[in-house]
Amino acid sequence: GDVVFVEVPDAGKAVDKGDEVAVVESVKAASEIYAPISGEVSEGNATLEDAPATINSNAEGDGWIFKMSIGDASELDELMDAAAYADHVAGLE
Repeated sequence: GDVVFVEVPDAGKAVDKGDEVAVVESVKAASEIYAPISGEVSEGNATLEDAPATINSNAEGDGWIFKMSIGDASELDELMDAAAYADHVAGLE
């Protein structure tokens, strides 16, 4: 659905893999965003607080939610690449 609210994390926040770091609300639901790896938030995209719909219109560009530094590089091996994610999403349909 259309995103109407985004709460982004503050820079400097230490997170463990799986911690809730952000919230995205649409007209129909609220969803927590969890840290994909352990590390520290280096930047939250504060522009989303005033323009949350950017996630819908430009998710892979200006609609990014947060950036973080890597705390444990071995956790990167557990993440999906773009092709694996596309296969995963296709399997949900």
